[in-house]
Amino acid sequence: MAASVREKQTVALKRMLNFNAPPLKNTAAEPVWKVLIYDRFGQDIISPLLSVKELRDMGITLHLLLHSDRDPIPDVPAIYFVMPTEENIDRICQDLRNQLYESYYLNFISAISRSKLEDIASAALAANAVNLVTKVFDQYLNFITLEDDMFILCHQNKELISYHAINRADIQDTDMEAIMDTIVDSLFCFFVTLGAVPIIRCPRGNAAEMVAVKLDKKLRENLRDARNSLFTGDSMAAGQFSFQRPLFVLADRNVDMATPLHHTWTYQALIHDVLDFHLNRVMMEEGAGAEPSPAGARPKKKNRKTYDLTAADKFWQKHKGSPFPEVAESVQEELDTYRAQEDEVKRLKSIMGLEGEDEGAISMLSDNTAKLTSAVSSLPELLEKKRLIDLHTNVATAVLDHIKSRKLDVYFEYEEKLMSKSTLDKSLLDIISDPDAGTPEDKMRLFLIFYITAQQAPSESDLEQYKKALMDAGCDLSPLNYIKQWKAFTKMAATPANYGNSGVKPMGLFSRVMNTGSQFVMEGVKNLVLKQHNLPVTRILDNLMEMKSHPETDDYRYFDPKMLRGSESSIPRNKNPFQEAIVFVVGGGNYIEYQNLVDYSKSKQGKKVVYGCSELFNAAQFIKQVRNAPVTLCYPLLPVCLLPFVCYLLCGREKKQPDEFTLLWNNGRLPSLHNSTCELQEIQADPLRDAADTGSA
Repeated sequence: MAASVREKQTVALKRMLNFNAPPLKNTAAEPVWKVLIYDRFGQDIISPLLSVKELRDMGITLHLLLHSDRDPIPDVPAIYFVMPTEENIDRICQDLRNQLYESYYLNFISAISRSKLEDIASAALAANAVNLVTKVFDQYLNFITLEDDMFILCHQNKELISYHAINRADIQDTDMEAIMDTIVDSLFCFFVTLGAVPIIRCPRGNAAEMVAVKLDKKLRENLRDARNSLFTGDSMAAGQFSFQRPLFVLADRNVDMATPLHHTWTYQALIHDVLDFHLNRVMMEEGAGAEPSPAGARPKKKNRKTYDLTAADKFWQKHKGSPFPEVAESVQEELDTYRAQEDEVKRLKSIMGLEGEDEGAISMLSDNTAKLTSAVSSLPELLEKKRLIDLHTNVATAVLDHIKSRKLDVYFEYEEKLMSKSTLDKSLLDIISDPDAGTPEDKMRLFLIFYITAQQAPSESDLEQYKKALMDAGCDLSPLNYIKQWKAFTKMAATPANYGNSGVKPMGLFSRVMNTGSQFVMEGVKNLVLKQHNLPVTRILDNLMEMKSHPETDDYRYFDPKMLRGSESSIPRNKNPFQEAIVFVVGGGNYIEYQNLVDYSKSKQGKKVVYGCSELFNAAQFIKQVRNAPVTLCYPLLPVCLLPFVCYLLCGREKKQPDEFTLLWNNGRLPSLHNSTCELQEIQADPLRDAADTGSA
């Protein structure tokens, strides 16, 4: 992992855009002009990595969607970058029949099957266009890189591999296999691009284990075929500088349900939480303007403005993980610096316009000519700086509006105390009942974190009191029903997640941002400084990376695809600490976990950590998935023989009266081993409980 994931995927894309040949370093030569045809998946992969200007520099004159209406351009070669789906293959065959382009370079994001390749060959033969299909490549680029050390699997159709899709109650074996195959295919592409074969560690008894088993098998099969292996030759060249293989840690989203719901305080995570932010692009509605509309006239329509937060933005790279108050101060400082430079240019211009030809004016003119020349030459840089300052001023102002209107600083501080088991200075009911404190969703998130992190679940009377307060505040209680069942399962399966000694430290009032003339009026917002702590996923990584013995990770399975025979052992053969690691969360991830891992790797000198997840969601999107999930829980790999006991515990562990639930066994069928689902339905008695009470169970 000498080069970052972003660099390696960018190099692979540039090679593809140069007809799968290494790009020439001599940029003076004019490139071959060509057309780029992609589908939505290809567009999502390219857009965070290459700008329109970079595409133009590589000779891309047009970039068009595959399924759009395209006119023939007969004297230009076309580069296709698409998924090998039935619809895409049909459209490529149609393009061949219509002979839209001079030549066709077909690049598939993921490996194309032989049958689909034969379909293309048949279409080319029928259209007498065999000589036009110049090259066909499997690119193995089926993942999206958002940062140097962060990737996701997909943005299009992400609901197909979402947390809800994996954990829904009515999932069939074939559906689960399809989801796992989709995830494994993308992870395989990731490691091919990385040019490294990892050591795989995963927990037992959940979706993460299923992914690990399938990925180990796929890597092993590819390595066994030495002639066609993707991990030899050029693909491994970049990885040869690293003498140790990376550790690949698979985690399941169910290991930590509180963090995705958490109100955050760092810049990047806040933008993702409160604004429309995806694939490094934030979309905002601009104000209607200061001018009032004439009486009776329609209000001006708000324009949607988009901002790209890229690797070239130095301010973003420096401050994306900083607490928001620090970002606000830094934006103000940058603005003051820019204004000082602008005033200097204006002063020089006025001096250059001096009238008269006395000796003083001439000498002053000659002294300032060099300064003005320097100022003019730095003008493009100054304009770019102004653009970035305006960008972050607008984005930070929009975030600040949300913080102030929803009291997000109060929520963040309170949730940090809940997760660190600190003393609370305010009652939870007071915050829920406060009509000015946040939206109903904010209150629901706070209560769910309280419920998840509590050592003891609240009593029935307390729970009813909380429910009433939440309903009075306009909250939808359906996520709570799911979380209650989830917590009951996790109590039996493992110990609850520990969130470490997290917390915040109030630092009093702001310094610069409180000054008169500041862009940010931070009055009433707390200046909170984060304390360094490890979230559950980071703590799991630390145990495995440093080879620590810990009850939480001692039972993790160990896979080494380079070994001739697979091993069921959980005992690692490598006893040395790892220097490089990739953490992947099956079921979705968030910027809070990513930032926590970034902070962890900074604190460990020489360690490199990459964060990946099946999809990236904010709290609102996660709550929607949990809300739509039925009360039924799907807990993969739960042995069938334990189901009656599990349901007995679920239904009767906290009530003395006969329960009002019974177990329905999938319409009379026993569930399969990796899809043990149980549904709870209201009736008047519980036969399992009654049998246990009489001693006949």
